[in-house]
Amino acid sequence: MAGQGSGGNVIAAICNFFIPGLGHLVQGRILAALFFFITVGVSYALAATVVLAIIFWPLGALLHLISIISAARYRGGVTV
Repeated sequence: MAGQGSGGNVIAAICNFFIPGLGHLVQGRILAALFFFITVGVSYALAATVVLAIIFWPLGALLHLISIISAARYRGGVTV
């Protein structure tokens, strides 16, 4: 990837929009991909049980959004 705002980051963000963690996997960040896939998936699954929907739906949506932003802002291993 060339850096923040590169075409690869845009593709990764679009991938994360459809499946959380997929964009991180495209970037080669396996641990981040697993983290977002599991946490967002569990949050949405718990929200599917109507009793827990009030708590876990916003949490899942927030984690999903963070996943998208994280993939879009990735700098390719540059430490700050």
